[in-house]
Amino acid sequence: MTEKKLTFFEQYLTVWVLLCIAAGIVLGKAVPEIAITLNDFSIYQVSIPIAVCLFFMMYPIMVKIDFTQVIKSAKTPKPVFLTLFINWAIKPFSMFAISYFFLGYLFKDFLPGTEILANGEEVELWRSYIAGNILLGIAPCTAMVLMWGYLAKGNDGLTLVMVAINSLMMLLLYGPLGSLLLNVNSMPVPWQTMLFSVSIYVALPLIAGSLSRKWIISYKGIDWFNEKFLHWLTPVSITALLLTLILLFSFKGEVIINNPLTILWIAIPLFLQTIFIFALGYFVFAKRLKLSYQDAAPAALIGASNHFEVAIATAVILFGLSSGAALATVVGVLIEVPLMLMLVSVCKRTSHIFDAGD
Repeated sequence: MTEKKLTFFEQYLTVWVLLCIAAGIVLGKAVPEIAITLNDFSIYQVSIPIAVCLFFMMYPIMVKIDFTQVIKSAKTPKPVFLTLFINWAIKPFSMFAISYFFLGYLFKDFLPGTEILANGEEVELWRSYIAGNILLGIAPCTAMVLMWGYLAKGNDGLTLVMVAINSLMMLLLYGPLGSLLLNVNSMPVPWQTMLFSVSIYVALPLIAGSLSRKWIISYKGIDWFNEKFLHWLTPVSITALLLTLILLFSFKGEVIINNPLTILWIAIPLFLQTIFIFALGYFVFAKRLKLSYQDAAPAALIGASNHFEVAIATAVILFGLSSGAALATVVGVLIEVPLMLMLVSVCKRTSHIFDAGD
């Protein structure tokens, strides 16, 4: 069996994002009308080119999810409970609290200015950045966490179960939690808008992925699906993500040039939130529940990582491609790979603190 490893695109994701920042800034300076034209080609304020990019960013992730794994959750109740508790009862609120402390208080004077959102509302930039962080905090990873769990030598079967369950929970809780926390952040979003966003950028790719997965496997077999179809599809997701980022940074280039440390200020609370959630899940709750290392590692890693594709898509449809919220979600992409690889290393170095079994 071929050993799994990060693809070339995944391994250097941070580099690609940095290149997208540079390309977007150059595009925005040289030919700003291109990004504006693409963004304005819309129906009901939804940019069609961006929507296409976002769909192809989401579909390859959703098609990998095997919902037959959900029925196996009864066999591993403790780690499943842990990941659900961390992801939905703690993480959204700790993300808001940490982000508000840093971006709304400590770094507030370093983030001056306001912006006009897609709905015409004017908000402070720091508040918009918090909104982006909120959208990251309510989106548990259901894609690259499969690789993080594998690299940490965790229980791959359990990781699949948790990915399937969290994907279903996202359909139920992403909208209500997002509406609640965005309202607290004084950037209220009607529940109908959140529902529409979840339907288009979570439910639709999820349904399309589930149905096409079943159809392809029935006709071509699971080996062809894993080794051929997914191998071809992964670059499609990455390419769609990078194209979206270039367009996004073509709008935000002026902000970054005038305030070059903006990305750093946004990254600090995201970094601290990730470390906090991982430590809480891995060193505190997993130990208290007496999980084995093979269960503790993926349970903690899925809580620490974010589904940045969902967050980006939601920020774009709610607040616009040029919004500070969209920029904040991209910072999540920027730090995701190096930070999660660091936590995988922490898991492997500390595996001895867990018993061999429950």
